[in-house]
Amino acid sequence: VQLQASGGGLVQPGGSLRLSCAASGSIFGINVMGWYRQAPGKERELVVAITIDGLTNYAESVKGRFTISRDNAKNTLYLQMNSLKPEDTAVYYCNAVVGTRQSIFWGQGTLVTVSS
Repeated sequence: VQLQASGGGLVQPGGSLRLSCAASGSIFGINVMGWYRQAPGKERELVVAITIDGLTNYAESVKGRFTISRDNAKNTLYLQMNSLKPEDTAVYYCNAVVGTRQSIFWGQGTLVTVSS
């Protein structure tokens, strides 16, 4: 599975961005997809994950502001981010958990900077 993330950029506090993650390869084995982020000097953390059945798990810090969705026809995962805060500044990564062995694949990351 190959994952290509895009959509990051500079946005003012209170603004919005939509990240995309295009999946290719053995996508039929994907069980879970998610977005993670890593801020400078911090560990990578889960933002939100979605299962093949559509169940979601959001980090408390983004509930009510971020929304995960997917377009199965385009094999693309999205992260709509609203009401962005400076503390949302990070490199955002998409990932996929694949197959019975639960192999994990990562995209290359896209930088989101929230600043005035």
